Amino acid sequence: MAVCARLCGVGQSRRCRRRPNQGQGSDSDMDEEEEERIVGHKQADNSGGSEANPIAVAGPSDDSAESVSATANANRLGFGANASVGPPNPQSLLDLPPEILVEIFSSLPGTALPNLALVCKKIRQILNTETIWRRRCTEEFGMREDLRRVELGGVSSRELYVKLLHPYRQILGLWQPDIGPYGGLLNVVVDGLFIIGWMYLPPHDPRVEDPMRRRPLFRIHMWESKKASVECMYGHKGPHKGDIQTGKKDEFSTKCNQTDHHRMAGGRQEEFRTWLEEEWGRTLEDIFHEHMQELILMKFIYTSQYDNCLTYRRIYLPPVCASDLLQPGLFKGTYGSHGLEIVMLSFHGPRARATKLTGDPNVPAGQLTLDVDLSRPVQLPDLEHQRSVEELSHLVQGVHEEAQREAQLQDQSAPTAPQGAAKEDEEEEEVGSGACGGSSSPREQEMETEASEAGSESTRPGPSSSCSSSSSDGPGEPQPFVLPLGVMARNEVYPRTCRKCFYGTGLIAGHGFTSPERTPGLFILFDEDRFGFIWLELKSFSLYSRLTDRLAHAHAPTMERFEAMLRNMQSWTS
Repeated sequence: MAVCARLCGVGQSRRCRRRPNQGQGSDSDMDEEEEERIVGHKQADNSGGSEANPIAVAGPSDDSAESVSATANANRLGFGANASVGPPNPQSLLDLPPEILVEIFSSLPGTALPNLALVCKKIRQILNTETIWRRRCTEEFGMREDLRRVELGGVSSRELYVKLLHPYRQILGLWQPDIGPYGGLLNVVVDGLFIIGWMYLPPHDPRVEDPMRRRPLFRIHMWESKKASVECMYGHKGPHKGDIQTGKKDEFSTKCNQTDHHRMAGGRQEEFRTWLEEEWGRTLEDIFHEHMQELILMKFIYTSQYDNCLTYRRIYLPPVCASDLLQPGLFKGTYGSHGLEIVMLSFHGPRARATKLTGDPNVPAGQLTLDVDLSRPVQLPDLEHQRSVEELSHLVQGVHEEAQREAQLQDQSAPTAPQGAAKEDEEEEEVGSGACGGSSSPREQEMETEASEAGSESTRPGPSSSCSSSSSDGPGEPQPFVLPLGVMARNEVYPRTCRKCFYGTGLIAGHGFTSPERTPGLFILFDEDRFGFIWLELKSFSLYSRLTDRLAHAHAPTMERFEAMLRNMQSWTS
């Protein structure tokens, strides 16, 4: 009866013009081979009078390879007998069944579909299939919502892709707002039917191991009309009209068109009290340190000037190398009276560097706050001697003087070159140091020579053989650790065991980033998610804890792009 329906164009509910064979004594119309033979003949007739080519009876010839391939794909994709059957020998893409074309077009990037729609009317009609655009929204932007429910609400998946996701795809990822020395961290993500810009804020000082706080700054949606709408989320009066401009590459800006929504009825005093509770989790009366009060008030006055217009520049997460001492990424750290700040830890051959994403009036965002020499490990004494800050200073100062002598010898042995050539060599060196390996100092070369003679290899497997670092021998066994007496710490709760210690330098400066200098200190690796740094000159300790939030669209495409981003960050605030 199914064959009758295909041949006669009627279903079982109508009278069929083909009578069943009463003499066979069987309830079936005909066997499966006869069904396929008749269907094959009928398809050949419908294709313009071409010679019949029964699918089930005659085997495929060399000329019908495309037909066999299309049939196999249809069966593999689960269409089977329910799929639309095209010509037995398709000569072009248009001869394939619509179901196969939908599957093919669904695999193409969304940016290629508009040009494909210009080919012909049939392809343009097929591209209106919602299945294609649901898959594009899911695969390209990670949407997990049931888009069929969205379509029932009046917004098709095609409109969602064409009018919202694709036009604003360039602002997805991590960004640093231009707020003078304070910086910040913005993550723009697809969240449900919205594109939302989340500002990441550190936990309240000094709880460095608490999770990050988030605050929405803007959102883009298609709720009220068939076009995307931008809304500002700043303030306490709910969403209001905003605007986004994407002129330059890796840069965009937001503008609020209703700044009265940012103001509070109680005036600036009420706004300051509310901001202080959100930013610091306390009132001004709870902060007894006068210098800290001045810093807080200064930050409020400065940042409130940027509540109507902000510019953002793209930043990337650091690439991962198998020989890294620990996984690079973002960390929260304590910075004395300035509170908690966000830094980015990255590895550059034998060096580990921490760059500020948020800053303060002394050392602004974008500056290299820590520079650790992984080729210079420091062996801590026993606990009793660790409590003496003088003994620890003497230990680190000795390594510091040795590093300075080697740097002077290297500068003296370097040949004099023209100014232009020297600049080019410097740029090449900066890019080259971005690879997961490479060392230049005599001590680093000596350590590499010793390692090669001993036949030592990295104990941490990795995808690239070019990844080499003096820290590749593993994190080490835990050993007791205690802060020296006289070293101040914002958080008295710190790990009492560490795995390794290295010599490093920290950047300090006066107010307004005046007289910046690098001072020696001690880098302490506690575990995979925590490290510390002792600022010997300041007699201060900073504890850093990993930021564990999932950040999409944030990884650097290449190490060269990441290195260029770091240089640009320093130039933004220098």
